[in-house]
Amino acid sequence: MTGPTIGSLQVHGATLHYEVRGQGPLLLLIPGGTGGAASFDGIADDLATEYTVATYDPRGMSRSTLDDPEAEQRVAEHADDAFRVLELLSPGEPARVFGASSGAITALHLLTAHPECVERVVAHEPPVVEVLPDASEHRALIARVQTTFRTQGLMPAMAVFAAGLKKDGDTTEPKAEIRLPPHAAARAEQTMADLPYFVGRIVPGFMSYAPDIHRLEALSDRLVLACGQDSRGELPYRPAAFLAERLGMELRHFPGGHTGLTTHPAEFSELLRKTFRP
Repeated sequence: MTGPTIGSLQVHGATLHYEVRGQGPLLLLIPGGTGGAASFDGIADDLATEYTVATYDPRGMSRSTLDDPEAEQRVAEHADDAFRVLELLSPGEPARVFGASSGAITALHLLTAHPECVERVVAHEPPVVEVLPDASEHRALIARVQTTFRTQGLMPAMAVFAAGLKKDGDTTEPKAEIRLPPHAAARAEQTMADLPYFVGRIVPGFMSYAPDIHRLEALSDRLVLACGQDSRGELPYRPAAFLAERLGMELRHFPGGHTGLTTHPAEFSELLRKTFRP
């Protein structure tokens, strides 16, 4: 497999770095957290044997630069970025879309805002905590993370965040460091460089987002909600499970936990391939 074709795309307020591999119908992979396009390195080549696979760094992350480095981050704008990538690479032809974590939130909004350009969306553990009955508790968590970030710094804020994401009843001490498998260790430096932006602007902007549930219900035939089989009880699992029940659909379980595409790439890509087949 040859290396990806690299491109840049000017969008409102940013310049996006994107990568394209393979041939076939377009499959857009939207990363979450601080992963960027590189978070899909373990599965993109495999999927490119069947699809034209497009990945990109979300605005403000890694190689995708903001015109205004202090700009507030909104889900709708990130979803419009994904739409612009689809317009560029698959004009007039609906695409398959996979989103992980915060990228899954982007994918949900993309589906509701531009259903004409989406054939099917797989949203893996979108932390849309506003749909939960105890949403107020999670708003308080986000506020604590932001206050800790401003007053104590990045790693104490990450510790508060990690404590809020852990499984119910888990009393182990939360760890602030980012856990990466060996094959992803080369990304550690960039991951750390992007963390302040992620904690300071992506977390509050995305975890306060409330999806249009009635719109998702109308488009549910194009939506697959997914979770890691090892994530039960963790906060990012709960909104996907809640939405699946609310929308009357099966919750699809993928290998591993919240970062299963990185820890179990072969099994993850195989199930993703099956999920996108008619």
